Amino acid sequence: MKSLRCFCVCSLLLLKVSTGFGDLRRPENVSMDSLNTRYVLRWDWPHETAINQTVTFTAQYILEYQSRKANYEQYWTSVCVNVREHYCDFSGAELHYNGLFLLRVQANTSQQSSSWVQIRFCPDEQAALGPPSSVKLSPVKGDLEIIITDPLSSTNQSMKTLLNDNMGYLIQYWRRSEEPQKAKVLETKNNLVMLTELDRQTWYCVRVQSRDVFNNKSSVFSDTQCTHTEGQMPYWETFLYVLIGLLLFFLLLYFCFYKMFTLLKNTFYPAIQLPDHIQELLFSESEKPQLLSPEYPVSVCVPLVLVRTELDAVAVNEESNAGEQDSSTHSQHSSGDSGIYSTEEDSSHRSTTHTDLQMSSQKHREKLHDGTLLELCA
Repeated sequence: MKSLRCFCVCSLLLLKVSTGFGDLRRPENVSMDSLNTRYVLRWDWPHETAINQTVTFTAQYILEYQSRKANYEQYWTSVCVNVREHYCDFSGAELHYNGLFLLRVQANTSQQSSSWVQIRFCPDEQAALGPPSSVKLSPVKGDLEIIITDPLSSTNQSMKTLLNDNMGYLIQYWRRSEEPQKAKVLETKNNLVMLTELDRQTWYCVRVQSRDVFNNKSSVFSDTQCTHTEGQMPYWETFLYVLIGLLLFFLLLYFCFYKMFTLLKNTFYPAIQLPDHIQELLFSESEKPQLLSPEYPVSVCVPLVLVRTELDAVAVNEESNAGEQDSSTHSQHSSGDSGIYSTEEDSSHRSTTHTDLQMSSQKHREKLHDGTLLELCA
């Protein structure tokens, strides 16, 4: 009986000792939280540990084809070592988007380590695709213009380059008064899309979803954006524009005609006028020169302008000549000459004086001091 009791006590002690110094329990619910190229390995640790023991975790990865080698343990690469958090960020590990990897994590204490928990990870198949990084909506006349920016990787690289141009977009648009379930759908691979055939002066809402056509993956929708389309130009505004255009056209036409008229007027009717006496000669019928006909005698009148002093001198000369003639006549009569000689001499003298007077009037055509104008006719 005593030996049986001793065996039972020893068995219980050995069971307690084996439980206290056995393997540490493994992390649970290990999964990869990935979006585009942001990879975060997460796990749970709901277990209790011994007193004064801190549990840490270590996470590693390896390419799947390397795990088939005999000494594959040397190819494992540690990303997180003895971290207390229940996650490990693999974004900086440069896991190729089209590669196939094995990831594992274990729990550690100062005395024990748990066994590894391993998962398989293929980014292009398992990583979630993010929505467009930005969507800009703007009205253009009666249409809506949508500018879509590609989702970006952890290194700010377009996901379209990683997906080998297999990425497209699904656009939903609807009137703001309606429900999104009644939205119209448009699929495209372009980053610039124009929505046409929309109602004027109406509010529309738009949201965009990224899609991986090859792997049949879709992102969540982007934030909803709403704007209103532009309306048709009012009739009064159209009439105003037409009126302004016509006004400008007639002003330009008037300016051209005015310039042409001014040019013609300055050419044929210059501003500088000819002197009056030249215009009278050019345009007066009475002042036009005429040829004298030898068959019909014409009386030619020549204007004679004499200064009063010269006229007085001529008169004095005539009087003196007349006095001399009288004295000579008297002397001739007294000396007994014939009267016929005296008469002939007097007439010849008078004709000579008259001829000299005409010649002097033609040579000296001047104005009188008092403005008197004499006209002599020959």
